Amino acid sequence: MRIYFMGICGTAMGNAALLARAAGHEVLGADQGIYPPMSTVLAAAGITLHEGYDPLRLEKLAPSLVVIGNAMSRGNPEVEWLLDTRAIPATSLPALLHDSILSLRRNIVVAGTHGKTTTTALTAFLLRENGRDPGYLIGGVPLDPPEGANLGTLEDPFVIEGDEYDSAFFDKRSKFIHYSPHIAVLNNLEFDHADIFRDLQDVQRTFLHLTRIVPRNGWIVLNGDDTNLAALGPLAWTRVVRVGTGDKNDLQIVDFSENAGGATFGLLWQGRLWAEVKWAQPGLFNARNAAMAACAAGLAIASDVGRGLPPTSGSVGHKARPTDDPTILKLDCLARFRGVKRRQELLVDTPRLKVIEDFGHHPTALAETLQSFRARYPGHLIHAAFEPRSNTSRTKIMQAAFMRALALADVVYLGAVAGVDKLQADERFDTEAVSQHLATQGVEAHTAPTNADLLEIIQENIAEITDRPQLVVFFTNGSFDGIIGKFVLANSKA
Repeated sequence: MRIYFMGICGTAMGNAALLARAAGHEVLGADQGIYPPMSTVLAAAGITLHEGYDPLRLEKLAPSLVVIGNAMSRGNPEVEWLLDTRAIPATSLPALLHDSILSLRRNIVVAGTHGKTTTTALTAFLLRENGRDPGYLIGGVPLDPPEGANLGTLEDPFVIEGDEYDSAFFDKRSKFIHYSPHIAVLNNLEFDHADIFRDLQDVQRTFLHLTRIVPRNGWIVLNGDDTNLAALGPLAWTRVVRVGTGDKNDLQIVDFSENAGGATFGLLWQGRLWAEVKWAQPGLFNARNAAMAACAAGLAIASDVGRGLPPTSGSVGHKARPTDDPTILKLDCLARFRGVKRRQELLVDTPRLKVIEDFGHHPTALAETLQSFRARYPGHLIHAAFEPRSNTSRTKIMQAAFMRALALADVVYLGAVAGVDKLQADERFDTEAVSQHLATQGVEAHTAPTNADLLEIIQENIAEITDRPQLVVFFTNGSFDGIIGKFVLANSKA
């Protein structure tokens, strides 16, 4: 089959295109601006990329199927041509994944407001390190495993990041509804994506729909400390395993500590020690991601053993254990896990200056990351640069929460609000108001009309401070107009 992806350079679309290529299909696609890192990976795989959207070109290419990314909308010339002519079948990315891959597999679907990408990468990494060949689709660029997509073998699970965002302009269901979970991982739940959800209850509704398609012989791996998830109810139609720091959880995270050398914590399964972990990933939030991933991967392998399949080559012993005991999974490999690009990624590491890029765009994520960095980089002056870019963060809906989160830094830089011309003045994130509020909290704050202007302010401030080491963290779910790379280039030898 010849498959054409609209919006192919998006991380999820690009990785799905790679899966289609690995499955033997001819793959090509288009995007508005062919941009790395995905463009580089796709080209290396032999996938043809086209700049912009052109219905005449699409007609000549004559693919068998068009996959329409959820960034596409009415008014796109190729979308309009497809609707006008009905000349080529079209589908959404989640529907394609279900029909071509997920309907045949036992799937681990990783959902939650925060941590989906890292937890998906961790789950795939743990399965691989324990001798399995899982399929996976990660909505980011992982360092471990070494690529963002893999078909794996039919006998092993398929691990997929389960986004609650809608599937396409013509399918407003959450993506994860298409993903046929055998194990659903619910990492956390908060209000987000205000452009498609009305309120917290609306988000809870779609997560509840996800839980209702988990089979009786599957599992829901649930953050047992999260009150918003607890409000979903008992979920009595399948097995539920709770993970968290509280002593009522089935899998408990204990003795978490963090310093300049890394983080350590223990995992207790039903009161007995499973593993003691020492690794490089920052924060209690990443320890929770690891615990959720370990539980899901362990349950998947335990299920195989319970069905009479061979234990993993890395498993403890050789006897089949009960099918609800994940501790058959070995976790020593976590010490080697390197994380995911743009998730607390250290770009400059010198005695005087550390520079980190983080995909953070929700106030809870910013707060947890900044709290972690206080412990990880003691004595450092913490500079936080934030770009209000997501459809929610560029509005006032969470402005007060962003104020509280950013107040955990010493110096704050507020980037230009993305797509400001598409928002009413009383709707948009008010950088001046946030800056003034932070000043009342003793936090130095700066704004600028453009991100290029903001870069100059950051650079000047960094150069002036010589009496203590500094940490600069850039929070954005976009490009920050390229200023991160420019800052890193100028300061890589600082």
